[in-house]
Amino acid sequence: MIRSFKELADAAKAMEKKTVVAVVEAQDAHTLEAVVTAKKDGIIEGMLIGNEEKIREILAQVGGDPADFTIVPTGSLEESLQTAVENINAGKASAIMKGKLETGQFMKAIVKKENGMMAGGRISLVGLYEHPKFYHKLLAVTDMGMNTYPDLEGKKDLINNAVRLLHALGNECPKVACLCAVEKMNPKMPETVDADALKKMNIAGEIPGCVVEGPISFDLAIKQGAAAIKGFESPVAGDADLLLVPDITCGNVLVKCMTDYAGATTAGTILGAKCPVIVTSRSAEASDKYYSIALAAYSAASY
Repeated sequence: MIRSFKELADAAKAMEKKTVVAVVEAQDAHTLEAVVTAKKDGIIEGMLIGNEEKIREILAQVGGDPADFTIVPTGSLEESLQTAVENINAGKASAIMKGKLETGQFMKAIVKKENGMMAGGRISLVGLYEHPKFYHKLLAVTDMGMNTYPDLEGKKDLINNAVRLLHALGNECPKVACLCAVEKMNPKMPETVDADALKKMNIAGEIPGCVVEGPISFDLAIKQGAAAIKGFESPVAGDADLLLVPDITCGNVLVKCMTDYAGATTAGTILGAKCPVIVTSRSAEASDKYYSIALAAYSAASY
């Protein structure tokens, strides 16, 4: 079971078959810095799609050798997107990464039916967070960026997507916490009703391969002493692997507190497509992009 980003990067480096990452509109300094480092570390092979002149210029700035990469020149954003999609569908690349373009433009190409990039399920975003001072292993969160206000079936899909990723990382039975403000089901709080239903689905075998707890508060999910104080008994308490947030607002605030305030290191991937999809914020640290690449490279083998 991979418990840290160092272990994740080491596992990706050890893979015999290297993942080819198609970078769309690759003429972006922060993106190329992470891609160059991942290439030098033996994690990936890079296919850089976009403005060739600018790509070569930025590679020189970040210490990359153009000879180490496949550079595919294009004349427009639309051509870059289509080129990446074609290479994924042809098996010439096995992961796709957003470069210098808007996330909405990038994702439109992923979900467009005619492009054949979808795996038939729901698209969702999963983030991994590491802060050894506060938590003893990697902590996954879903969904803080793609699904706004998922209903019960939507939340079931989000759990299933994330659990498949955690299985790929060696966690045979992830512990899932359906986050709420309280620990008891309250009909006036819809998220607690959903959390209770998800736990029952898990017990009935409708959400397999994991242990689901809910409703459960954030402190009970991650703080080992809190459960004893509150008299809350659950195998998930203090040892959660995955936090399911009730909506995008809660998730967005939570993960930004974890990263921007608490200083956690992060990586993320979009699930539900036929290959790993790397989408990082324009303000993301270089390490976030690097570990997101490592996550995609390692998980690509499970697609």
